Amino acid sequence: MATPELSLTEWVVLALVSEAPTHGFAVARELRAESDLGRILTVHRPLIYRALSRLQEAGLVEESATEPGDAGPDRTIMRTTRSGKTALKRWFVQPVDHIRDLRIEFLVKLRLTERCNQDVQPLVAAQRRELAPTFDLLVAPSAGDVVDQWRHENAIAARTFLDNL
Repeated sequence: MATPELSLTEWVVLALVSEAPTHGFAVARELRAESDLGRILTVHRPLIYRALSRLQEAGLVEESATEPGDAGPDRTIMRTTRSGKTALKRWFVQPVDHIRDLRIEFLVKLRLTERCNQDVQPLVAAQRRELAPTFDLLVAPSAGDVVDQWRHENAIAARTFLDNL
């Protein structure tokens, strides 16, 4: 079965569930604004539960247990399925297509890879290869064109960031 098209939020929720079986409330804590991952991607609780539902429908996560909630209903513990783990492995090493996607998607992949105590260098190398044609085309921006100047400076910063990793 082919992996369905997933949103970035769904990939990140899948990655968090793959770290250890967990429930939606715990995932939401990991993605709140003041958390380490939330500094990169903040996701509110309703979107977490929607992502978990979609991942379950796709067969990428499954219910494994329930536990009492602190002050509400029982919490459903989710775990990653074999197909979820396989899809996630492919996603983790897949570079982003555009420099603009480094800010969130690439950065969250780096952080999640570090959290799993995995080497980030395969992802960094793949990302450098993906963006090499863009970096090779770097020329001085047109005088007075703020859009060209912005893109040029972002590309230089992205190349420097990847080089420093």
